[in-house]
Amino acid sequence: MTEKVIVIGAGIGGLCTALMLQPTGREILLLERDGPIGTDEPDELFRTWKRTGVGHVRQSHAFLARLRTILKDEHPALLESLLSHGARELTFDMMLTEQQQESYRAKPEDAALTIITSRRTTLEMVIRRYVESLPKVTVQSSFFVRKLITKKEPDGTFAVSGVEGDHDDTPTVVTADLVVDASGKGGFTIEQLMDEGANIREESETAGILYFTRHYRLLPGQSEPDRTTNPPASGDLGYLKFGVFPGDNGNFSITIALPEIEMELRKNILNPDVFHRITLMLPGLSPWTNEARSEATSKVFGMGDLNNRWRDMVTDGKPAALGYFPLGDTLVRTNPLYGRGCSFATVSAQLLRQTLDESDAPAKRAVAYHDRIQADLRPYYINQRKQDRSAIRRARRNLAPEATQSFRARMLESFAEDGVRIALRSDTRLLRDAMRGFHMLEHPDKWLGKPHNLAKVLYYWARGKKANAAAYPPSPGPERADMLSALQIDPQADIIRLEQDESLAA
Repeated sequence: MTEKVIVIGAGIGGLCTALMLQPTGREILLLERDGPIGTDEPDELFRTWKRTGVGHVRQSHAFLARLRTILKDEHPALLESLLSHGARELTFDMMLTEQQQESYRAKPEDAALTIITSRRTTLEMVIRRYVESLPKVTVQSSFFVRKLITKKEPDGTFAVSGVEGDHDDTPTVVTADLVVDASGKGGFTIEQLMDEGANIREESETAGILYFTRHYRLLPGQSEPDRTTNPPASGDLGYLKFGVFPGDNGNFSITIALPEIEMELRKNILNPDVFHRITLMLPGLSPWTNEARSEATSKVFGMGDLNNRWRDMVTDGKPAALGYFPLGDTLVRTNPLYGRGCSFATVSAQLLRQTLDESDAPAKRAVAYHDRIQADLRPYYINQRKQDRSAIRRARRNLAPEATQSFRARMLESFAEDGVRIALRSDTRLLRDAMRGFHMLEHPDKWLGKPHNLAKVLYYWARGKKANAAAYPPSPGPERADMLSALQIDPQADIIRLEQDESLAA
């Protein structure tokens, strides 16, 4: 191919675009606003790398099985490099309960249900070094893209032919056949098109939570807690969600997600002492963070503005722009709870390659790319939005304990908690099927739509709590009032505030 491609951003989305397009022989130029990588030593890199363009660089990260599979199939040397630099692989058997472990028999397909975890800085550094070694790929650091070069066609479509920006503070213009926008959550170039009148349809709503992450390191001679004998290292208390993310080279991170309406917890959790005290009150986290096993290596990093957002670049069959392809958070954003951001970006880049290779007609490319994104990613977006809406309602109920639920709402909650959850914790085959949806290997709702799977879930639900007692996990943590009181936070403050807000709204 003789096409020249500009990629805005050298984060995970931009780097994976290069990985997908490089084998086609196109000339690829990645324009990265931040400076070059200063060191390849993972711990020093974590401490010193300034990533202005990636505000969530020190939040917890994981590559779902679909992304790992893409790397394994297309760039196995990169996967090996990630592992040699300390990235971890979490396999399917590590997700099983103690009850499931007793009867588990591995199947060949289980190998595909493997997660990669690491600090984001290490992941990005290793991928960047690999991409920089590829023929016909250039990473240009310290290039701040200020605007797209656009031309409005008579039919209202915008043709994009390059970018204008500053390279090391010098005004620079770069033209290309194609522009891929991987500028991410903080990118604004797509908004330029929208401001100029491009017909880009957008929908957005809050995910209802905020994230708070702190990093830890295992002490010399210490190993990670046993996953079978210890309580689950992730959980949901309604007013608080938590999870452990094993990292590279003896490091791990803990992320605590709080509902937006839990104002008092939000105000206090950025205090490292409060964050740490919370971890010690959660049975699934305390084996990781007790002072005999690990030490904290960072402050608490907060992350807000978490929205589910979908943008359509084609409306009623007509493209908004030609020669311009957004992907990653620029195009689709979801709650990071399920870790789909990096996978969305990589899958989009793979779909883009398929689109570019089948046609060289700009309009056909735009429509085909849009159609592929809709077919592949939209189901996961809808699934996540549904989960978030449910979590928002549950968080509000925690602040309004006297509120009554409808019979339908109670039944749906019971089906999820006492049917689906218990079935997955009891039946390994069901879990295997469900994980394929979680890992984006098939439609997220496909597993429950299979009659024999639904029948098995209904069987466990109908058995009742007494018969299923062994499958229920231990309590993930204290009740809300007990947690807040132990932290010397008034448990009634947000309840009173919510009552006042609802009274004013009425």
